[in-house]
Amino acid sequence: MSRPTTRKLKTKPVATAAMPVAAGNVWLHELSSRIFGNTRLVRVWLPPDYDGWGATRYPVLYLNDGQNLFDPVTAFAGVHWQVGETAARLIAEQKIRPLIIVGIDNTKNRAREYTPYKSLDPRVLNAKGKCYPDFLQREVMPLIEERYSVLKGPENTGLGGSSLGGLITLYTQLAAPGVFGRLLIESPSLFVGNRKILEESRRFRRWPARTYLGMGTREVGHAEKDERIVDDVRELETILRASGLDDQRLKVRVEEDATHSESAWAARFPEALEFLYSDRVLPASGARV
Repeated sequence: MSRPTTRKLKTKPVATAAMPVAAGNVWLHELSSRIFGNTRLVRVWLPPDYDGWGATRYPVLYLNDGQNLFDPVTAFAGVHWQVGETAARLIAEQKIRPLIIVGIDNTKNRAREYTPYKSLDPRVLNAKGKCYPDFLQREVMPLIEERYSVLKGPENTGLGGSSLGGLITLYTQLAAPGVFGRLLIESPSLFVGNRKILEESRRFRRWPARTYLGMGTREVGHAEKDERIVDDVRELETILRASGLDDQRLKVRVEEDATHSESAWAARFPEALEFLYSDRVLPASGARV
């Protein structure tokens, strides 16, 4: 595998290192954010055939909570999503085309950065999530596009996350339509800010070409609360269906007895990745249908 190209960056210089994982290498970049005023790692998994000096360019999937994706050593509770292993297997089986997967680490300000509205549950009074779409477009994506051979445009660009990371994924679509053509939304915290994200989703029409929405029936472990959050996901599904998303554009998985955990998200990741990045013909992102 070739070393990533080293082109002049418009962003602040970053340190680069390679971290060996079970399925290839993940390149680590230290990104200093002017928008959030902090520093985090950005983790870049490259497909087995990646040649940074060749003519081939690759679609990209950006995922929040990057620590939890590639390595159990850095993952919450020692359980990771097995993103590299899953992507390598699906590529080898020719179920998806080769792609680059970017994990964006969270910080100690995770709740504020992933929450776009003032909230009492969780208690976030100084929400910074409305800055997240700019953080992605002005800092993270330029870093990746200037160092790696990527395909641009919404049809080649995805975004995903779980829990609050799923909430900010959905919010980013609403705030920056036409940037991401594939969404992976796992166990989203739709209840934040009195379910304001659902209210805003009802008025939105420029949905991406494909969306995967996953949820378990035992996310909280409390029957009444679990029923409410599953109902919220079903309401989001209804909103998306009413906007014209058929089974080619939307897959919803409400998994019986699945919990709010890295292991549950890892288990659903193969299905999600195949749905989002298989070679089936995509409609134009944001098209009204």
